[in-house]
Amino acid sequence: MATAGPAADVRGVVALPGDVADAGHRAALVAAAGELGGLDLLVNNASVLGAEPLVRLADHPLDGLRAALEVNVVAPLGLIQEALPLLLTSSYLSSYEEFTVRAERTFRDGSDGNGKAYDSHPYTENARNAGSSDSSPYIGTGGAILNISSDAAVEAYPTWGGYGAAKASLDQQSAVLAAEEPGLRVWWVDPGDMRTDLYAAAVPDDDTPGRPLPETVVPALLRLLDGAAPSGRYTAASVAAATGEVSVR
Repeated sequence: MATAGPAADVRGVVALPGDVADAGHRAALVAAAGELGGLDLLVNNASVLGAEPLVRLADHPLDGLRAALEVNVVAPLGLIQEALPLLLTSSYLSSYEEFTVRAERTFRDGSDGNGKAYDSHPYTENARNAGSSDSSPYIGTGGAILNISSDAAVEAYPTWGGYGAAKASLDQQSAVLAAEEPGLRVWWVDPGDMRTDLYAAAVPDDDTPGRPLPETVVPALLRLLDGAAPSGRYTAASVAAATGEVSVR
């Protein structure tokens, strides 16, 4: 989260640094989008760990957990509520054909966590049907919401309990939103391990080489958008594999 500062307008791009946990800042972001003509995609990527470095739940500061929930769960919902009128009037996705990927859930050790295939978008059926048995698959004509999740939301890693609980809450919130707003596409995506400042703060002693940079997952995220993928949970790795993309580290 950045320190608040003046807006900058460069070739139609308006930057509004601020704190997404601040309701006033969220309102300003949506107002800026409205002034530019509307909103097609909302990305919730801001995050805090709750403890730096990460600690076991027995030692986790409760104020840190509250902060993690505020930024990872409450703030995204607040921004979505603010942006919903603009997103529902977007027509960005209406001209795209449907994209489908159903990959198994994978974790850091390469397993799926429980030996079972994981449906990457289990809520799609309810979200895509218009309400009658003879309805054709529903293609949302509104905008899209991309919530950045984590494998810590679905797997029990020691010391990741506070952060993982916040991301798990974001996942469930995303799933319910997808069911309640069938006119939108809602994606909650695990981008995989990345070389970020957040990860360095979480595990400062981890010197594992070769961790990919964040920009390497961008093509997979764009594929969800450009392919108008159904609402659901995805991993960047499964999307890249399904579309034949090569990740460059």
